[in-house]
Amino acid sequence: MTIGRPSRPVLLAPNPIEHFYAGGARIAELRGHDLPSDHCPEEWVGATVTRYGEEHSGLARTDDGELLRDQVAADPSGWLGDGIDDVRRAGDGDTGLLVKLLDAGQRLPVHVHPTRSFARSHLDCPYGKTEAWYVLDADPGAAVYLGWSHDVLPEDLERARDEQDSEWMLDRMNRVPVRPGDGILVPAGLAHAIGEGVFVVEVQEPTDFSIVLEWSVTTSSRDDSHLGLGFDTAMKAVTHHALGVAGLDGLRRHVPRAETAGFPLRCLPEEAEEFFRLHVVAPRDGAPCPVEPGFAVVVVLEGAGELVSDEGATEVERGQTYAVPAGFGPWEARGDLRLVVARPGIGWPVGLVREGA
Repeated sequence: MTIGRPSRPVLLAPNPIEHFYAGGARIAELRGHDLPSDHCPEEWVGATVTRYGEEHSGLARTDDGELLRDQVAADPSGWLGDGIDDVRRAGDGDTGLLVKLLDAGQRLPVHVHPTRSFARSHLDCPYGKTEAWYVLDADPGAAVYLGWSHDVLPEDLERARDEQDSEWMLDRMNRVPVRPGDGILVPAGLAHAIGEGVFVVEVQEPTDFSIVLEWSVTTSSRDDSHLGLGFDTAMKAVTHHALGVAGLDGLRRHVPRAETAGFPLRCLPEEAEEFFRLHVVAPRDGAPCPVEPGFAVVVVLEGAGELVSDEGATEVERGQTYAVPAGFGPWEARGDLRLVVARPGIGWPVGLVREGA
């Protein structure tokens, strides 16, 4: 099959993911489709990578049924920008980005993601899994757990892990109440968990690497929880130092749910931009909101309108998701609508793969 050069946003098909934890009702309501079960708490949006250890699960398809990964691989410069063919990436379909909708119907387990340096050394991958959450909705009193509130000794954490002492772990973590509009950066190495009743857009490095410290609340076992490395090695990826008030504040940003502007509103702290960028685009008073060119994943959160560039106009409405190619050029969001726009990090993919790696 011949795939034409991309010059317009591509509508994406629903891509719900069945998981061990409950949830997904808010995704179904936003997206306007039924879920296969009450344990489909994630949708992978614009994904060109698979779930850990699986060959196909997670890959996004266009509304026409084509794998987005294949389209990117067929025309990297059209999708990702001129000159991309001269820069090393993690693979032909690599976009530098993984976006999810995640609706937690129960608390997720305490877990940790590896850094890029750890992943290069132990997992043969240039990406770790720094991630971030932008809260779309949350039950009253809902919270996330982010980092340790006090330093923890490695031997104490290993005991709690081996005994599956959830209370010990949660008691030593920062419990952070959340509300719609909160943006939270989760650096690799930081222990964390999303609490019940939290609905987020999650943006992350494009891997599915997790070191699970609390597998007893999952359908997995100890042997499934250390990425095949053994815990002696995997625990080297875990930060044991406390994340104090200043550290917490530095990981958070807030965009009020109803805020509009004539420019994209940054959802995350500046430190996130090495890894990915996430903005709310919500035109003010009917004036178009300009967006820079480049590959992007778009989720239409509210309303209806158009994405417009010199290449033409694409009508969009609440609940739709799109992959926007670099070939679309600079574009504008027009209409009474609210989008979240995810992009690779600034400068990506320069510096991603070490020389000689």
